[in-house]
Amino acid sequence: MSIMEIIGGIFLVVGSSFLFLGGLGIYRMPDIYNRLQAGTKATTLGAMSLILGVGFLEPSWIWKSLIIIIFIAYSNPISSHALARATYRRGHYPYIKSEDKEKMDAYQEVVPHTKKKEGKV
Repeated sequence: MSIMEIIGGIFLVVGSSFLFLGGLGIYRMPDIYNRLQAGTKATTLGAMSLILGVGFLEPSWIWKSLIIIIFIAYSNPISSHALARATYRRGHYPYIKSEDKEKMDAYQEVVPHTKKKEGKV
C-alpha cells in the first residue's frame, strides 16, 4: 500500500463518519433549523472528505475532486440558508424551550411572526 492509498482510506472513513453523524443529527434534532444545521455542517464536511479521499485513491481525478469540493463549499451553505429562510417565512418558527423564553428572535424584526392558518400545510 502506498501513502496515497492510506491517506485516501483515512479520508473515506472520516467522510463516511461525518455523513453518518449528519444523518443522525437530522433524525434526532427537534426542529427544522437544528436539522438544517446538523445536516449542512456535517454533510458538507463529510462529502468534501469523501471526495478528497477518492481524489487521493485515484490521483488522475484530484483536480476534478477539488472542483467538486469548491462547488460543495459554495452551494451547501447557500441552499441551507434558502431553505431556512423559506421555512421561516412559511410560518415555522424556531423551537424554544419554556425556560429559554427570553431568547430573542433577531429575524422577527425583518419578518414579523404570523399565525399559521389551521388546515393548511
